[in-house]
Amino acid sequence: MDAELKNKILNTGTSIVGIVCKDGIVMGGDRQVTGGNIVLHKNFKKVNKLNDYLVISWTGGVADAQMVSKVIPANLRLKELKAKKRPSVKEAANLIAITAFQNIRQPSMIPSIVGTLIAGYNEDGTFELYTIEPAGGIVKVEDYDANFGSGMPYMLGVLERQYKKDMTLKQAVDLAVETLKASTQRDIGSGFGIDVFTITKDGIKQVIDQEI
Repeated sequence: MDAELKNKILNTGTSIVGIVCKDGIVMGGDRQVTGGNIVLHKNFKKVNKLNDYLVISWTGGVADAQMVSKVIPANLRLKELKAKKRPSVKEAANLIAITAFQNIRQPSMIPSIVGTLIAGYNEDGTFELYTIEPAGGIVKVEDYDANFGSGMPYMLGVLERQYKKDMTLKQAVDLAVETLKASTQRDIGSGFGIDVFTITKDGIKQVIDQEI
């Protein structure tokens, strides 16, 4: 089982990226879906608006990722109704982490393997980005992250060289695009298109919707 899990993590064909800048957060991803050595889909968006204040991106099994994207908003809404206040980005990230932790430890012929980036803005005006690894570990991202997709090694090199702590939103968007395009040139599991979202005080916007 350990070898199977490791192989699944290493074969999650995806490039996703989250970047923290002084004006907010930028999140992007490619569109290719693979099954082994076969390209199954060329226009599948891996970065999505989860609700009015959260954006999620993921790498791993499509069914598991889609289930997370359906269940988490419902649970967040229930939490909001019970507490009479909107859950924070950190609370949303912890909910996803708990779900991942529980799923991967349930006996199953097909283990749930999903790595997630989640970003959003809180009611107090602050912005946060969290990375959640496939086993449920959660870390707050202070600069950038590419989670555990197959494009991660190619992306981290670009991010390491070009990221600046106080970069503007436009600079972060440009860096996200360059990072994703660099990955799709070398990673056989990524390609065909990119989507980039911004999370700022003005809300959530998709700023890049491009075929490549």
